[in-house]
Amino acid sequence: PASTVRGIVGVAVFFGLVEVLTRAEPVDAQYLPPASSIVARTLGLLGDPAFLRHVGSTMGAWALGLGLAIAAAVPLGVFLGSSRRAYRATHALIEFLRPIPSVALIPLAILLFGQGLEMKLALIVYGSTWPILFNAIYGMHSVDPLAKDTARTFGYRRSSILIHVGLPSSAPFIWTGIRVASAIALILAISAELLAGGTRGIGTYIVTVQHSARQDLVYAGTIVTGILGFLINWAFVRGERRLFSWQRTL
Repeated sequence: PASTVRGIVGVAVFFGLVEVLTRAEPVDAQYLPPASSIVARTLGLLGDPAFLRHVGSTMGAWALGLGLAIAAAVPLGVFLGSSRRAYRATHALIEFLRPIPSVALIPLAILLFGQGLEMKLALIVYGSTWPILFNAIYGMHSVDPLAKDTARTFGYRRSSILIHVGLPSSAPFIWTGIRVASAIALILAISAELLAGGTRGIGTYIVTVQHSARQDLVYAGTIVTGILGFLINWAFVRGERRLFSWQRTL
């Protein structure tokens, strides 16, 4: 497709500009190696079993934390979105907790859970819950009242209206919240590894090679993180187009 070609051309142009800039050495090459060298290191990391184990550790925490956030936030969001009394009763508490940055909770998470997987999961679940929760609430609020009234006319009970009308209508909103949360979960997983240490993970690897003065590997590890984020978002966008093609048509 034309959009793919334009994307490839854009990446190629950007790489060429960065290569020229780094070859001019505005900064010592020890701290800013040539772009081609960084790309070569990135390709080498993608074939390094030891590094791939770090990737597996990070992605395992990402998947588990995001799954827990979905399991908690979707039912809660649907409930709060379908019950005005419950939403009003919890609104103040939610608005108090939501602005707290997840990264600021890392010291507390270390004290409570140590520096292992539990700490990463706690941060991922906390930070990923909010976009899913709010999108589920807004999705339920956006359900067409006429559709619900029509279902009542045909004798549907409240639970049946929720299942057959509310959930299908709010599903695209919920999916968007999950897609946003997937990026947040990856950021938090790597941030926890960078700031809290540990034995496994991309963030732990980046800190280790940075202490060894291997800036080329630091950049390479960062690029791999960007690639993972791109692939995750691409997968969710493709899933959205397949699952909710009816919405685009509508």
